Amino acid sequence: MKKAVITVLGHDKVGIIARVCTFLSEANVNILDISQTIVGGYFDMVMVVDITEMTQDFDKTADGLASIGEEMGLAIKMQHTEIFDAMHRI
Repeated sequence: MKKAVITVLGHDKVGIIARVCTFLSEANVNILDISQTIVGGYFDMVMVVDITEMTQDFDKTADGLASIGEEMGLAIKMQHTEIFDAMHRI
């Protein structure tokens, strides 16, 4: 199984989860785990997703998520789990 981590951060607004999840569904990306919280009006979400059966190239999917983030005033990033783990190793 190939996995990726998706992070979403920005001011809370209606439709963030719906927009991101719809995009992932259309790309055949399965959500394995999801955590979201709102603190002081800021929305924060972390998703672990299965990209094994993804129907488009990784970079195109990551760019599509980043574009959604720009449209909604959010920072959305998708990284392979190996890169995410290496960046956050203590």
